[in-house]
Amino acid sequence: MLPPSNPTAIKFQELLRRLDLSGQVVEFSQTTRTAADAAAAIGCEVGQIVKSLIFRVAPDGEAVLAFTSGANRVDEAKLRAAVGGELAKADADFVRQVTGYAIGGVAPFGYAHPAHTYIDEALFQYDQIWAAAGTPNAVFPLTATELQQHTSGQRLRVA
Repeated sequence: MLPPSNPTAIKFQELLRRLDLSGQVVEFSQTTRTAADAAAAIGCEVGQIVKSLIFRVAPDGEAVLAFTSGANRVDEAKLRAAVGGELAKADADFVRQVTGYAIGGVAPFGYAHPAHTYIDEALFQYDQIWAAAGTPNAVFPLTATELQQHTSGQRLRVA
């Protein structure tokens, strides 16, 4: 684990300070793009990794953001029921347009959250979780409660 050197990760660390969050961004020489990669690099359970998944409501294209435990696969039927519409996967351009980040490094803060923002209830079982810090090899620690406070996400059992 190294202190952030990537400009995006450094900028994200500054955002954490402005939000009064104490987590420190750390970077790795290897990728933390997948939940398994991140957990191996950090030395934590896969379930403690926050996956940021973005969908589109079809056909209007409204964004849906789901923060899920790395141990879970989203049951799209549950997410569809919460949204009240059909879902489509978001492409890389849409993800960057909505969040400002590339797939594999989508941080939970630093952009306007869509009305449909959900947090996997499974994340609340951990004292500490880890989320991307804007790049595919930078992460930071926080609690699920902090994630909910700063995203206004609704708790949802996604698996």
